[in-house]
Amino acid sequence: MAKKAMPLRIIPLGGLDGIGKNMTAFEYGDDMVLVDAGLMFPDDQQPGIDLVLPDYTYVLEHEEKLRGIIITHGHEDHTGALPYLLMDLRRKVPIYSSKLTLGIIEGKLSEHRINSPKFREVKDGSHINLGTFSIDFFSMTHSIPAALGVYMRTPAGSVMHTGDFKLDQTPIDGVTPNYRAISRFSTLGIDLLLSDSTNAANPGFTPSEAAVGPQLRHIIKNATGRVFVASFASHIHRLQQICDASVAVGRKVVVTGRSMVSNTKVARDLGYLRIDEKDLIDAYDIGDIPDDKIVVLCTGSQGEPLSALSRMANGEHRSLSINPTDTVIISATPVPGNEKSVAAIVNALSKIGCEIYDKSNSLVHVSGHGCQEELKLMLAMCKPRYFMPVHGEALHLRAHARLAEQMGIKRSHIFIADNGDALEMRSGKVKFGKPVESGVVYVDGLSVTDADPVVFRDRQRLASGGLVTCIVTIAGRQRKVSDVVISGKGISFADDDELIAEAQASVRASVEKASALEGASPESLQKTVRNSLSNFLWSRTRTRPLVFPVVMEV
Repeated sequence: MAKKAMPLRIIPLGGLDGIGKNMTAFEYGDDMVLVDAGLMFPDDQQPGIDLVLPDYTYVLEHEEKLRGIIITHGHEDHTGALPYLLMDLRRKVPIYSSKLTLGIIEGKLSEHRINSPKFREVKDGSHINLGTFSIDFFSMTHSIPAALGVYMRTPAGSVMHTGDFKLDQTPIDGVTPNYRAISRFSTLGIDLLLSDSTNAANPGFTPSEAAVGPQLRHIIKNATGRVFVASFASHIHRLQQICDASVAVGRKVVVTGRSMVSNTKVARDLGYLRIDEKDLIDAYDIGDIPDDKIVVLCTGSQGEPLSALSRMANGEHRSLSINPTDTVIISATPVPGNEKSVAAIVNALSKIGCEIYDKSNSLVHVSGHGCQEELKLMLAMCKPRYFMPVHGEALHLRAHARLAEQMGIKRSHIFIADNGDALEMRSGKVKFGKPVESGVVYVDGLSVTDADPVVFRDRQRLASGGLVTCIVTIAGRQRKVSDVVISGKGISFADDDELIAEAQASVRASVEKASALEGASPESLQKTVRNSLSNFLWSRTRTRPLVFPVVMEV
């Protein structure tokens, strides 16, 4: 009997349940390649969490197979999990990416004290072999320079991963998508295409990044005071246009915000951001420079509480403040989940009385992801036999799948997957395989831990209802309740002596009844205290604070 062909396994570990934490493993026999290692920022349902990472347990369990990590571009949702992954790996694994992306990654790794990583620079047209994987890189346009797509060939078939992209014909740096390479790969054969789905629900084309420049220059030129521009620190093309507009109208540029300072330095050092040293000034050196000669580049486009824009809007920045005569440009769109935070920043700025521009009232932002017509063009160029939409929520993945079907791909050849699902390719044919462990990992302060719904529930209750501590003292062999002390934090009835007295009586009666039962333990009595007090407070106040019971026997 003929030996069954070995499959290529395509395993998305993140990126299929939202915009973020992108990570996909490609496994053939004893070789594995990882594409991207991103993070996601927490939402309102994850209080106290700093970062959300994909669960890369499968990679760690098979790390002896890992031949390399490929990073398509320098955004956090593709690079942010890398420091944590590298710290968990027992050996150094080479990291392949463009010069700019490696420069950004190097800064992140130094913050985590990860020294001497095995960086391997690649660029448009580069070719590498990682075990049985034959890999080619090609340029793509996105909202950050040096974005790359990946074409892989294995004995089981071929895969193309677009990375994040839009088909911008007039990019700021002049580097267009490598259509010739894409056409060549299509001729060689693309058995499976993985393509960016972020804007799959949006019709038409995404405007060119160059469309933003004239409007930015118009606003900056006509502003009467200082101009503050909040953008993603990694959006180098946008930062270039802001710098160009500022210099053209005779303004100096101030850079503030840790990531903004870091990324602009890396981009300037590597030649991706061009502005003369004389046109840059430190925030502490503004001195007597007139307000109408200053533009401030800052972080905070997503409403982050500790960002430079947030601190300036709330009067907490050490060297800069925003006045009614100033102009603020929010040159970004809120990432899903950040809408409330951005609205809070806009409200704070509105109270100051400054002029505010964002995408709702001016062309100060365009997306870095292609809309439907661009996604269809990519499908038309690639002519894949099979298709899996990636990088998006369920809405985006399904919208992209419908586009693929319109482009002639059979419905049975389109795979809408979840994180942890695995596709298997044999002789160019693809089907679902055995899934792997998946999920998310949380960065909570200095700890990296699995999801614990109890912790989140307790934090939500603390935030919404406060904390009530109930200490019950039981004395003597008769186990009579000698004292009940109730105190609270963040509760509206803390000073209601009558209500507290009734609560104490309710807890006393419940505990005395429970303690009289044979076999009553301190643990069971604590449960009695918690349930009794919680039910009482709900019946009288319609609130459910977190109840912390303590039972002491003397």
